[in-house]
Amino acid sequence: MPPVTLLHGPDHQALDDALAAVTRRLFPDQALLALGREIIDARETTPEAIALAAETMPLGVTMRLVAVRHCEALDVRKADPLRAYIARPAPTSCLMLLADELLSVNRDRKVAHWLLEAVPSAAVVTLAPLTGAALREWLRQRAAEEGLTVTDEAARLLVTWIGEDRVTLLSELRKAALAGGPDNVAVGTNEVKAVVGEHRVSGIFDLTRAVEHGDAAAALATLDGLLASVEPLVILSLLARDLRRTLSVREWSARGQGPDQISRMLRVPPPVAKALVARASAVGDRLPRQLARCWHVERRLKSSGEPRAELTALVAELCAGA
Repeated sequence: MPPVTLLHGPDHQALDDALAAVTRRLFPDQALLALGREIIDARETTPEAIALAAETMPLGVTMRLVAVRHCEALDVRKADPLRAYIARPAPTSCLMLLADELLSVNRDRKVAHWLLEAVPSAAVVTLAPLTGAALREWLRQRAAEEGLTVTDEAARLLVTWIGEDRVTLLSELRKAALAGGPDNVAVGTNEVKAVVGEHRVSGIFDLTRAVEHGDAAAALATLDGLLASVEPLVILSLLARDLRRTLSVREWSARGQGPDQISRMLRVPPPVAKALVARASAVGDRLPRQLARCWHVERRLKSSGEPRAELTALVAELCAGA
């Protein structure tokens, strides 16, 4: 293992999987885990304390693993001790720096995070979120690791109904397997429908349609019902996905793509594609701003924001065309 690694990206499941893989590699004997692994939350400590933890000599093991969560919170003004450690890491420690957002210049940052400059580029891993067929294939492979078989249609339904958050997808997949009985290992559409419930799909459709039509009363009433059974981040991801699709349609139309071509690209009936083109034309320049608002709400929810209040404000703004 390299002495220092930096993994960054909004895919929490990928971060968890990476930490688990390194843990298994360094500590095949789980009895040594308590002696050799230390997990630190960067929001509750300082770069100096992290450097001191990484410099600590191992006791009862040959190598220590120091995993630091939420590294995006590390203050550049106090970074010197950790910068110095990264330049000359201890040979008996493996320091894993885990950030659950992209640290490069993106929609949230004017400049790249200081860790990207401090950590050697060969030790930096950018975790891009999976989408579409790649996400469905990952879900089926991950299910196979747990002894489960998932049909392609079941995986498609899960992604459509739950969204693209891999932590939530795995949780719902395991529930779907149990829906078939304690010894069931096969997940098909029936098991998915039994757990997720088609009423969720209807509710999500009603919500996105009400937002599209600017009907705040219907949208907020539907949102209130959904929050009783659907995770707030799932609702948010589906709202954002609807906006992203409309933005894509707007960009394709600007490049000269007609409704028939867009219909084939999205795999939707031609009348639906025509309606999407009309909507994309009507909303104009609001889409990027609305997507940015969704990302802001996502950060708030992940930082202990109150879900009902955040989503209610967002839906009201989307309906008003803000």
